[in-house]
Amino acid sequence: MIKVVLCDDHAMVRRGIRDTISDAVDIQVVGESGSYAEVREVLRTTPCDVLILDLNLPGRGGLEVLASLREVGSPIRVLIVSMFAEDQYALRCLRAGADGYLNKAGDPVELISAVRVLASGRKYVTPEISEMLVSSLSSPGAQTLHSTLSERELQTLLKIASGKRLSEIAEELMLSPKTVSVYRSRLLEKLKLSNNAELAVYAIRNQLV
Repeated sequence: MIKVVLCDDHAMVRRGIRDTISDAVDIQVVGESGSYAEVREVLRTTPCDVLILDLNLPGRGGLEVLASLREVGSPIRVLIVSMFAEDQYALRCLRAGADGYLNKAGDPVELISAVRVLASGRKYVTPEISEMLVSSLSSPGAQTLHSTLSERELQTLLKIASGKRLSEIAEELMLSPKTVSVYRSRLLEKLKLSNNAELAVYAIRNQLV
């Protein structure tokens, strides 16, 4: 039996994934969580084979969950299931140590296949991601400016693009306003922009939001 833990901050999404997985007799959901802190606790107390992980979590995001697992050498396989477009986030997640990436808008049957592939010790990528991987290998210098952003910088960019003030971002990410301001300054420098309006336009043009 393949044991799976779900991590998504939306209970309805978790229910949808759980209902999809219930059709597979060889896969069992053994735990659920909605944040970085919750999933760390669930994984500490509940043995599992595959973690189905969302990127957009309150506070610390999915990539930070992934990083924490890789730092301790966890054998848990990680499947990212996100609303974010594959062409913007899939390669970033795979490079960070994820074992597979799926878009939430995809076929539910594909989710079951992906879990089985990960549990067998292999990586799961869609044909679209495979093509992007080949392209990135043949043109390693053709990376976007935002591909150089850290997880925190990317989170800050997305929240600025959604119209949030720095004080709101600080509260959501559980950081001080001064720290968020530093991330904003780094964003402007790395993306060669001047203000929040330009950051928002950049995010929209590059289909990050």
